[in-house]
Amino acid sequence: MKKVCIIFLLSIIISLTAFGAVLGAQSGNATSSEFLRIHIRADSNEETAQAVKYLVRDKIVEYLTPQVAAYETQAQATAGVQKLLSQIEREAESVLKKNGFSYGAKASVKTEAFPTRIYGEYTLPAGEYTALIIELGAGAGDNWWCVIYPPLCFSSVSGKNIAYKSKICEIIENWKKNRGR
Repeated sequence: MKKVCIIFLLSIIISLTAFGAVLGAQSGNATSSEFLRIHIRADSNEETAQAVKYLVRDKIVEYLTPQVAAYETQAQATAGVQKLLSQIEREAESVLKKNGFSYGAKASVKTEAFPTRIYGEYTLPAGEYTALIIELGAGAGDNWWCVIYPPLCFSSVSGKNIAYKSKICEIIENWKKNRGR
């Protein structure tokens, strides 16, 4: 009987340890080196500049989705995005021109300071993160940012309640499904 009790207690201890490890991994105890962020800065805070920023965001997310799907590490994502900087600029500039804006876009990958942000079960503490920075025109307006790798992004804000989900993950999954057709 003692043997059964000891085995039972050991099983519980092992299960609790495993459960704690999973919770720890999901609580966002990750370092800034595990993420690649994206930061799109509007030309100004004028309503039209802010509106076109979101159109650029949609185009860049659409363009990067198949690329992001292939990345398995932050280092791969960073190297892959660096190779795409010229095309990212062209994608952004095509949206700007289509909407009557004469200023251009500049894309770069660099390390910048970000405030604490919560993406669902992940908390990214304030700190220095590698990021794809896209400046539209002067880049002096309010900005939009989220995470390219792993693909986490918030989707909607309703009053004080913020609903989080991985919009980029949804796009990647749809792309993967449609790719096989």
